[in-house]
Amino acid sequence: MRLTRCQAALAAAITANLLVLFYVSWLQQQPRSARTRGPRRGAAAAAGPQVTVLVREFEAFDHAVPELVDSFLQQDPAQPVVVAADALPYPPLALPRLPNVRLALLQPALDRPAAASRPETYVATEFVALVPDGARAEGPGRLERMAEALRAEALRPGGARLVAAPVASATPARCLALNVSLREWTARYGPAPPSAPPRCDALDGDAVVLLRARDLFNLSAPLARPVGTGLFLQAALRGWAVRLLLDVTFPAARQPPLATAHARWKAEREGRARRAALLRALGIRLVSWGGGRLEWFGCGKDTPRCFGTVAGDTPSYLYEGRWTPPCCLRALRETARHVVGVLEAAGVRYWLEGGSLLGAARHGDIIPWDYDVDLGIYLEDVGNCEQLRGAEAGSVVDERGFVWEKAVEGDFFRVQFSESNHLHVDLWPFYPRDGVMTKDTWLDHRQDVEFPEHFLRPLVPLRFAGFVAQAPNNYRRFLELKFGPGVIENPEYPNPALLSLAGSS
Repeated sequence: MRLTRCQAALAAAITANLLVLFYVSWLQQQPRSARTRGPRRGAAAAAGPQVTVLVREFEAFDHAVPELVDSFLQQDPAQPVVVAADALPYPPLALPRLPNVRLALLQPALDRPAAASRPETYVATEFVALVPDGARAEGPGRLERMAEALRAEALRPGGARLVAAPVASATPARCLALNVSLREWTARYGPAPPSAPPRCDALDGDAVVLLRARDLFNLSAPLARPVGTGLFLQAALRGWAVRLLLDVTFPAARQPPLATAHARWKAEREGRARRAALLRALGIRLVSWGGGRLEWFGCGKDTPRCFGTVAGDTPSYLYEGRWTPPCCLRALRETARHVVGVLEAAGVRYWLEGGSLLGAARHGDIIPWDYDVDLGIYLEDVGNCEQLRGAEAGSVVDERGFVWEKAVEGDFFRVQFSESNHLHVDLWPFYPRDGVMTKDTWLDHRQDVEFPEHFLRPLVPLRFAGFVAQAPNNYRRFLELKFGPGVIENPEYPNPALLSLAGSS
């Protein structure tokens, strides 16, 4: 029997419908995860791992990284793991040869493409868990619970951008408050206020920290070591809070790394050096801890000052939206105190000049953006001071390492913090002529003008930079003569034509 066209079409339609029904019936019998494409949010886990384990904080000479990686792979053989190092670790890392376990070398190399040194190249998941050496994954679900907690935080106004779970080590994580002031080059740590759930600006101790990959890799130094120091400084500056999960804990290794005293000593030494280098690179010169403990990074006697030659009375850091580095202010205070002590012991009459007098009048200290200290002296008293006499003939380094010299710009003296660090106090020799104080070198500064000697008869004490210095009497009128009316109440950068205080804020 021959089929007509209509019969053939009907048979084809019936066959197609039967195939569709068969496919739908088969699909409904499959696990939901096998049918879902792309990440899903909510209580159910997404298809495949959504967290990459990233191991960055370990010492190449003594570590337990292979055991750490194995512990996560035992929970999920498909778990993405990235071990990141600046250069190829030595001795070599014995990592599993699996496509989901990668070694990322972050230093550029001649024989590798540019993307190979960028850690984001190796991460394709929504979240990243920064796992320290010595942590272990025993029992399933910890990373998933952390990811769900971070998703929940995203639904809250002002929710945390990072979550952390402590590692049950000798130094479990604790919450810290952290305030970062780029303008002051300062990081201030303290105890975090109590809250439920615990929210911090930073952590101290061992923890697994989870955040979105896009957040991590949008930081300027996402994997700089020490990882915790750099991560929390950058996060705190952006206002990102950290939620510490007290119901999720990662076990510590039964045989932790750095078990010997020598390994711990070496790791602590290298860790201190890395931390100091990182803080300098991020522009932090002072770390303040609760209880008054301070750490300084920069501006020692044996290091150059933190900024270069000043052009147009406007130091480079002002263009960066910063004020004088605190280590430089400390060195200037120390130099000013020393110079004043020498002058007073030698019987040299001196007084606070220019911006230094202005800072003393405003708040008893150096102006927060100033880069030197100015003192006026009587020219006829120069011979009373051994250091100034020596500076007339050449550079003199005194017993405390301060350098006294004649300035190359003109007929005045300069006392530098050290031979390496050229933070300095300028000494301007004035002499009276017909009742007016004048001098032989004039620079193109607004305040560099003659003035009546009666402002110096008598000199008066004034608090400045942590000690008492001598200042012109009626220093308000003295300053307004030099700078203009209202100068004490109206702060301004030294050269507003180049950069104004109002325009930089």
